[in-house]
Amino acid sequence: MSSASSRSVRHAPAFAVVVPFYNEARGMQRTLDALSAQHDADFALVLVDNASTDESFEIATRFASARGSSTVVIREPLKGTGAAADTGFRHAIHAGARWIARTDADCLPHAHWVRNLRRAMCDDGLEFVAGRIEPRTDEGASSLGERVILRAMIWIAEHAGRVHRRGAQFKYPYFMAAGNNLAITADLYERSGGFPRSAIEQLHEDRVLSEKVRTMTTRAAVRRDVIVYNSVRRVHAYGYLNTLRWYHNHGYRPAVVDVR
Repeated sequence: MSSASSRSVRHAPAFAVVVPFYNEARGMQRTLDALSAQHDADFALVLVDNASTDESFEIATRFASARGSSTVVIREPLKGTGAAADTGFRHAIHAGARWIARTDADCLPHAHWVRNLRRAMCDDGLEFVAGRIEPRTDEGASSLGERVILRAMIWIAEHAGRVHRRGAQFKYPYFMAAGNNLAITADLYERSGGFPRSAIEQLHEDRVLSEKVRTMTTRAAVRRDVIVYNSVRRVHAYGYLNTLRWYHNHGYRPAVVDVR
């Protein structure tokens, strides 16, 4: 399991955000700035270093020192997005969080991201929430045509899931719940088993969790006002078709998975 830094989340808010990261020194500060700019700032923040070899851990630690006691930086030496996310969620739950959200260190949550997740979960009683993903426009040239194609890719992935992921065991129809924009109650996370402690090459850990959740509750929904701007660097590296193949059961196997 993980080893925590000398800081710990004490008297943590009931809402927590988990951000796993690996070698994100080039752009992680933008994600941290977006979290600092949340209009609803009453949340604990758990930053999980997943065996980075660059300056990511130092950047996260400086940020945590400036934000105060509601932020913690921990380490998960077992390489894998599932392992890092699971370590972060379980740390947040142990510290007292009742609702936990996740985004990734190459994403930019909208300024109302936390506020709208809190409304969905704390006010409306949802146990599992997925949000809307929009392409980032600050990673080099991004034309209108490219943004349209990226949105079309998300639409294709979502509708393919609705066709292929059906069955009597599910309590609600499929919707896409990407790991960079989802939230779950502590109780449901523990009952479902959480993210599999896997590497990104093995399993899409967000899909495993969301499919398990579909068998356990009806209190789940997509909220269109819960917005995260997603990095397009994987699309630039893989190409459009190969990116779709990658997310569809790893149909494409790139030489370099961790695109930086």
